[in-house]
Amino acid sequence: MPDLIDLFLHLDVHLAEFVGRYGLWVYALLFAIIFAETGLVVTPFLPGDSLLFAAGAIAATGALDIRLLFFLLAGAAILGNTVNYSVGHFIGPRVFRADETHPLLNRQHLDRAHAFFEKYGGMAVVLTRFVPIIRTFVPFVAGAGAMRYSAFALFNIVGGVLWVGACLGAGYAFGNVPVVKNNFSLVAIGIVAVSLIPMAVEWIRHRRKGASA
Repeated sequence: MPDLIDLFLHLDVHLAEFVGRYGLWVYALLFAIIFAETGLVVTPFLPGDSLLFAAGAIAATGALDIRLLFFLLAGAAILGNTVNYSVGHFIGPRVFRADETHPLLNRQHLDRAHAFFEKYGGMAVVLTRFVPIIRTFVPFVAGAGAMRYSAFALFNIVGGVLWVGACLGAGYAFGNVPVVKNNFSLVAIGIVAVSLIPMAVEWIRHRRKGASA
């Protein structure tokens, strides 16, 4: 755990060291991490936003190609969500039991997920791209909840392009500004904090509705 925390807080340093040591292999590493973080429900702890930011900052120094990074990592994000959706679609209904004996894994929750994604699915798929951990589970639930694949695919592409473009672009533009570069650990924590704001706002709104009902 201490090593994982150190990796997260000093991701820019570790990534720069990897680039210096292994060169072009860093593209494969970044692709694998972004794919796993978005495509495998068992790896939501992997860095996403901060990794993209750090990669953009390194690209600004000329060590990486920002255009190749964008197309490669957007592809990884889109492919990851597609795989996650497919796993949810084929395995999810079997996980949720048809009886009412379990408080979490019953058919009612699956039916509610289906209704939710039919109404808000597109917005959820796009916006949760920017929310750590949550973005790993949304495509799985969308698949399990039988969100139409045509709708999911469109918003998956939009969300993947916006997420990778925004995080890479921010790193490319601001990652080497001295105050940012010298305080990357605080920036990494700040990125996560900002990403959680939409979820916190929605939780507060839900609590207020519940209190007023």
